[in-house]
Amino acid sequence: MSESPNTGTLGIGSRVKHPAYGDGVVIRLHKVAYEVCFMLYGIKMVGKDYDKWQVIEAIPADEGVTFTEAEKSLMKILRTWSDVNEVVELGDRWQGGTLILKPEDDSMKPKDMPIETFFHKIVMVRDRLRVMEQRINASAQLSDEDKVNLQQYITRIYGSLTSFNVLFKYKEDQFVGEKT
Repeated sequence: MSESPNTGTLGIGSRVKHPAYGDGVVIRLHKVAYEVCFMLYGIKMVGKDYDKWQVIEAIPADEGVTFTEAEKSLMKILRTWSDVNEVVELGDRWQGGTLILKPEDDSMKPKDMPIETFFHKIVMVRDRLRVMEQRINASAQLSDEDKVNLQQYITRIYGSLTSFNVLFKYKEDQFVGEKT
């Protein structure tokens, strides 16, 4: 990793780390600015003279990069830094199943829901926790002590959600709480 050089223009596919926006990839060049796709904040314009970010991988502007190559680089970075679009499989025995919530009071109607719908909601909770964890770790405003304290809460949340691990097909997709 190197600090942003003042010499040369970054090319499409260059990877950067912005102090406020985090990790991103240059997706388009303009006369005085870069168009950068940031993992957590989407597409932002950054002036070419901006020198507060860290250049993770510089691709020279004069080097011919096809859209396909830039797209592949962006997809690789998105997969590395985000689990939002990760495919998580439901355990085979639950496929096509129904979750039934039945109240003790027989006069009340039970609630039925396809297990796939419930599972999707659990996976979305997990993904949002991971994004929150990434934002905490990348935050410049939080001290290391604050980050550790918030991480402990997230770990406890994961621990509270381990009851749902029975729904996951693969162990590596499951929630993991504090290890004893």
